[in-house]
Amino acid sequence: MSSPHDAAAPGDTAGLPIFGRVITAMVTPFDADGAVDLGRAAELAVRLVDEQGNDSLVINGTTGESPTTTDAEKADLVRTVTAAVGDRAQVIAGVGTFDTHHTIDLAHQAADAGADGLLVVTPYYSRPPQDAVAEHFLAVADATDLPIMIYDIPHRSGVEVETDTFLQLAEHPNIRAVKDAKGLPAASSVVMAQTSLAYYSGDDGMTLPLMAVGGAGVVGTSTHFTGRRTREMVEAFVAGRLDEALALHRALLGVYTGVFATQGVMLVKAGLAHQGFEVGGVRRPLKDASPEQAAVFAALLDAADL
Repeated sequence: MSSPHDAAAPGDTAGLPIFGRVITAMVTPFDADGAVDLGRAAELAVRLVDEQGNDSLVINGTTGESPTTTDAEKADLVRTVTAAVGDRAQVIAGVGTFDTHHTIDLAHQAADAGADGLLVVTPYYSRPPQDAVAEHFLAVADATDLPIMIYDIPHRSGVEVETDTFLQLAEHPNIRAVKDAKGLPAASSVVMAQTSLAYYSGDDGMTLPLMAVGGAGVVGTSTHFTGRRTREMVEAFVAGRLDEALALHRALLGVYTGVFATQGVMLVKAGLAHQGFEVGGVRRPLKDASPEQAAVFAALLDAADL
């Protein structure tokens, strides 16, 4: 089996799933005063695309601390990252909220700021029924020309996107992909078999298992560090080199799972500091990783030769 990705450079998604195969949900750097550090955000984006081989970046996702950044900060981040890497990677803006009207406003803002696509999470906290979940996504899709990736993460949102709902949503031309953090690959494979939605693993360690049933790739957290080797794993699988893909999965599994030993953004920022690339702390209600947590994760990075 040949790979359409073998000759592609990072950001060159011709012949690939809509957003490529390797995507990182980027952390948001803060300065010493806790303000968004746009200069460091641009440098991190360049690092993730040029050194880690990402096809796309998610900006203003959960890993980007979107619950604690303002709408204006979100727009500035999208503009900054687009200017830094938009010529060689796609920029996907996280715009999902529990308020349909606010989500639509953020979608328009992201489009104006230069985003190539939108990540829209299931409305959280209020636990809407499935018909309301569908209407929420369809309203956002009707309001934009940008392709949408639905983020299905029921352990955070409080409600899943059910199979029948996905089948309905897939009929909309702007709904193109799914970030799948549900952890039910059998259910996901049903949707993949009946639609053209591109499924991306939202759990780093599930990337290879999800690809085995038709997944496109990953929207990762540990890919701040594992991006290039994850790309090798994905490409090996697509090319039919299954033993190589499995060996890479096993070599990276400690980092894939270890980044979630506590809240992911806390350990990503600690890991970047360990590598000498400071991106500042986190905003409350999060807190910086403890020295013990940071040391354990640093040891995992070192053990994986990262």
